Amino acid sequence: MECAGHTIVLFTEYHNAKRSVMIELGMIRDIVTIFGVIAGFTYYVMTVRNQNRTRQAQLFMQIFDRLNDKESRKQLGEFIWVWEWKDFDDFWNKYGPVGNIDDWASFNSFNVYYEGIGVMIKRGLIDPTFVDDIMSGEILRVWEKFEPVAREWRRRLDWPQAFEWNEYLYNEIKSIAEQQLELKDKKIKMP
Repeated sequence: MECAGHTIVLFTEYHNAKRSVMIELGMIRDIVTIFGVIAGFTYYVMTVRNQNRTRQAQLFMQIFDRLNDKESRKQLGEFIWVWEWKDFDDFWNKYGPVGNIDDWASFNSFNVYYEGIGVMIKRGLIDPTFVDDIMSGEILRVWEKFEPVAREWRRRLDWPQAFEWNEYLYNEIKSIAEQQLELKDKKIKMP
C-alpha cells in the first residue's frame, strides 16, 4: 500500500511539476508576445515621427527656395527698403491695383506667400522655429512696416480677416524671437 501511495504521490508531484513548467512556458510565451507588440508599436511610432519630420523639412525647403528666388528677394527688398507711404491712401495710390499694377502684383505675391506660411504654422504642418531660423528678420520687418495699412484696410473695407495669417505669422515669430532673447540674456548673466 505504501508503494501504491508513493506512486500516487510521485504521479501527483510529477503532474504538478509538469503543470508548473507549462504555466511558466506559457507565461514566457505571453511576455515575449507582449514585448514583440511593444517593440512593433515603438518602431511604428518612431517611423511615423521621422516621416513627419522629413515632410516638414521638405516643405520648409520649398518655402526657403521660394524665399531665396532672385525675383522674390527683389520684391521683398523693394517693399522693405524702397517703398514709402504716409498712410493708407498714400499706399493705395502708389502701390494699389489702380495706381501701379506691377507693384500691386509684387505686394500680393509675398503677402499671399506669408499668409500661406502662417496657415501652415497654425495647422502644425511646419515647425515655426524652422521659419524663425531663416526668415524672422524679414517677417518682423514686413509686418511692422505694413501693420498700420493692414489695420486701416480692415476698417475701411470691413474685412477683419484681411492679412490675418500675416499677423498670426508675425506674432508667432515675434514670440520665438523674444524667448530666444530672454534665453540669451540669461546665458550672458550666468557667472
